Amino acid sequence: MIYLYGCQQVLIHVDKDLKAILEFICSEANKLSNCAVYYARQIWFKAKRYITKFELDSEMKSNRHFQTLYSQAAQQLCHSVYESFASFKQLNALYNRGELADKPRPPKYRKNGFNLVSYPKQALKLNDGQVRIPLGSQVKAWFKLDSFSLPMPSNLRFEDIKKVRILPKNRCFYAEFVYKTTTVKPDVDKSNVLGIDHGLNNWLTCLSNVGTSFIVDGKHIKSLNRWYNKQVATIKENKSQGFWSNKLATITEKRNRQIRDAINKVGRIVINHCLDNRIGRVIFGWGQGIKQEINLGKKRNQQFVQIPTARLKGRIEQLCQQYSIEFVETEEANTSAASFVDADTLPKHGEKPDSWKSSGRRIKRGLFRTAMNWYINADCNGAANIIRKVSTTLGLDLSGVSRGALTHPTRICIWVTAKKKPSDVVLTRRVASF
Repeated sequence: MIYLYGCQQVLIHVDKDLKAILEFICSEANKLSNCAVYYARQIWFKAKRYITKFELDSEMKSNRHFQTLYSQAAQQLCHSVYESFASFKQLNALYNRGELADKPRPPKYRKNGFNLVSYPKQALKLNDGQVRIPLGSQVKAWFKLDSFSLPMPSNLRFEDIKKVRILPKNRCFYAEFVYKTTTVKPDVDKSNVLGIDHGLNNWLTCLSNVGTSFIVDGKHIKSLNRWYNKQVATIKENKSQGFWSNKLATITEKRNRQIRDAINKVGRIVINHCLDNRIGRVIFGWGQGIKQEINLGKKRNQQFVQIPTARLKGRIEQLCQQYSIEFVETEEANTSAASFVDADTLPKHGEKPDSWKSSGRRIKRGLFRTAMNWYINADCNGAANIIRKVSTTLGLDLSGVSRGALTHPTRICIWVTAKKKPSDVVLTRRVASF
């Protein structure tokens, strides 16, 4: 049996005393992190070597900020700094071998504020439905306070908890419970695949070789971002650089919660479709670094870059792992231009010959005309070509991709609101006319 780890965030409803405790420990965690980064950077700049985990632990143990936190929580912070420098070491090795274009820089300091604090299961205790979280020795000496408590979520078992993180975000505090879960063995067939093409108005276009297709509508997400940007621009007008306020924190937190909810819902829609149709593979088309190089104009860039498709891809991959569905990521170069029906070649990014030409063409937004004069959905054509990119490698049969799936995909809205009845609309118009 394979064990995986899930994560559940719970908003902490704080009173005055608990808020003071959480602000204090998260502030001390931020200062300790900066102290560890400073020491590691000095070792790198002056001695031209990388810090070791033991060296960083032994140096920070005498630090005042280390002693204000619980010892294991402080060690977790130091280890996270060590891991960031270990990643910097690996990136440097890639750069020196010529496998990385941009020269990496050592980790930087965090700005004044809060940092997350992580407590392993060993430090936690459950008392009357409350998780007891200990504080550091210095806090006990200064404030005569040795711990604080948070409510245990009713849908989790304390025995499955691996760690608890205190996560500060936008002047709110979340308790993040990391718990152990098991993989599910559903009845799926790896010869059945689902190709996914991502976009803007059509956030995800999904097409399978079992004759199904659907589109996850992205207009609501785009509208949320547009309204958020408009509010931020209004509040920050004529304000100094770096201005922040409670109002900005409130609307940012609201927007982030809506985005997180949308990601979870869309991920569940994709996985449920796979389970219902015995699909054992998901092929996700992805252009690495596409958002760094995109140039669609100021307005279009803002719309495209702020859509968190990478987070959605990660969530789908996580759910695929949980349900024993194979997740394959492939580059998507020329999948939108080539015609799936006419079996056009699909050259990789940067390898397209000058003589290459598509057999069909997109005649307007959302509509693609093939050489056989078929009118099909343009994004479904892209999703089918994404499957075709890896069909030879994985030995996939694409004969199940139907004309109906290419032409009439089902559109799914993330949030569906109740529509007014016709009688209600007539009554509203009559009232408005008086």
